[in-house]
Amino acid sequence: MGQKKDLTGSEKSKIVRYLAEGCSSLKIAKLLKRDHRTIKRFIQNSQQGRKKRVEKPRHKITAHELRKVKRAAAKMPLATSLAIFQSCNITGVPKSTRCAILRDMAKVRKAERRPPLNKTHKLKRQDWTKKYLKTDFSKVLWTDEMRVSLDGPDGWARGWIGKGQRAPVRLRRQQGGGGVLVWAGIIKDELVGPFRVEDGVKLNSQSYCQFLEDTFFKQWYRKKSASFKKNMIFMQDNAPSHASKYSTAWLARKGIKEEKLMTWPPCSPDLNPIENLWSIIKCEIYKEGKQYTSLNSVWEAVVAAARNVDGEQIKTLTESMDGRLLSVLAKKGGYIGR
Repeated sequence: MGQKKDLTGSEKSKIVRYLAEGCSSLKIAKLLKRDHRTIKRFIQNSQQGRKKRVEKPRHKITAHELRKVKRAAAKMPLATSLAIFQSCNITGVPKSTRCAILRDMAKVRKAERRPPLNKTHKLKRQDWTKKYLKTDFSKVLWTDEMRVSLDGPDGWARGWIGKGQRAPVRLRRQQGGGGVLVWAGIIKDELVGPFRVEDGVKLNSQSYCQFLEDTFFKQWYRKKSASFKKNMIFMQDNAPSHASKYSTAWLARKGIKEEKLMTWPPCSPDLNPIENLWSIIKCEIYKEGKQYTSLNSVWEAVVAAARNVDGEQIKTLTESMDGRLLSVLAKKGGYIGR
C-alpha cells in the first residue's frame, strides 16, 4: 500500500474550523475522509507548540572585575583568556564565559595545521597500530627533535588585544632570527634530556649517530641497568637521518635492533606523545609573545621549561598511547589530533 499524502494547507484550515465548531477528531476524520490517527497527530502537535529554549545563566562578574579584565587585556596583549582572568584573581569562570566577555573588548585568531594523509598512509597507520596494540608502552623511549627560534612560531604571536589598544611591536628577523635544534626523549615518567645540537651542524646520518653517542648513550643510557636496556624499545620517526641504512646499522651495533627498534608509520606526529611535550615547552617559552635576543637565551629558556615538567605530566603523555591506538582504528587510520 502506498504512503498516504500529508495534510494539505486547506485540510489543516478545515480541521481548525471544525475544532472551533466543537467537532471531535473522529468526526473530523470522517468529514475529511482521512485516517483518524493522522487527525489526532496534527491536533496534538498543534497543541504542544514549540518548546522555548532555556537559557543557562552565565557566570556573573561585577563591573569592577570587568574593568580589571579590560586593563589586564591591555597589559597582556598576547595572553590566553585563562591567563588574563588569573591575573585579575578571578577564578571559577568557565572558558566559554571568559571568551564571551573578552569577545566584547578583544579578538583572537589561530591557524590550524595538520599533516597530509593519503590512503596508503592510513593503511600503514592501521597496520602499525595492530602490530603494537599489545605493547607495554611504559618501556618505549619516545624521541624527537624540535627547533626553537628566537621569535617563536608566527601563529603564536597573536592574542587578545583590548579595543583601542595598539598591538606591541615585534622584532622582524629572517628565519625567526635563527634557532636551536633540541633533542629529547620521554619514557614512562622520565624526561631524557633535553640535549642541544651544536649550532651549524646539519643532522645527516653520521652527525645524528655521533650526537646520540655524545649525549643519549654517554649521559643517560649507559647508566641504566642491563635489565632496563634489554626491555627498552627505542622510537624515532622516519627522518632521513634516522631511517637511513647507516643509522640503522649503527644502532644495531649498540644493541638497538629488530624488536628493540620501533618501526614508525609515515606522517604520524600525532601518534608521538613527545610532540605534546614540545607544545608544553613552547607554550612556556613563548608565552605573551616573548622573543629572545640570542641562541643561548632561548636554549636556557628551553632547559628551564623542561625542568618544570613533572613526572606526572610525562606519565600522562606516555600512558595516552593505548587511547591513541584505539582512535587510529576507530578513524580507520585517520588523523586523531594530539
